[in-house]
Amino acid sequence: MKYSKEISNKLNELLVKNYDAEKGYLNAIENVDNDRLKMFFKRRASERSEFAKELRTEILQYGEIPEDSGSFKGAMHRNWMSLKSTFSSNNEESILEEAIRGEESSLEVYNDLLQERNLPPSIDSLLIKHKNAIQAAINTEKVHEEVLS
Repeated sequence: MKYSKEISNKLNELLVKNYDAEKGYLNAIENVDNDRLKMFFKRRASERSEFAKELRTEILQYGEIPEDSGSFKGAMHRNWMSLKSTFSSNNEESILEEAIRGEESSLEVYNDLLQERNLPPSIDSLLIKHKNAIQAAINTEKVHEEVLS
């Protein structure tokens, strides 16, 4: 029982990260003018929503209760993104930088959990899929950042 509780606690941490990322991307959409960037952020928000659904399913399979919303830290990060975009001369670049920072933070949490021994195969493959998608998003965001610079 303790083992499944430990796994579900870590999955809940990832779930909260995904809620935070989804909300962050939705916030970013409101703060950029570039249509391609808006579409990119919309795709990332949708992807993170899907990740959250998948994680919720895994947590429920362990008989645990999934978290309902994002974290205080995530809310602070989104507020910082809004404030930064308000006062920044190149707000799209600043928002993209913050998105990259947030994704790199998420990647660390995924990497930490993937280092756990004896993860069930379904969780291991799910986390690898999410991690690879987040890494691809980071790479794309860095390309967009170079274009905006």
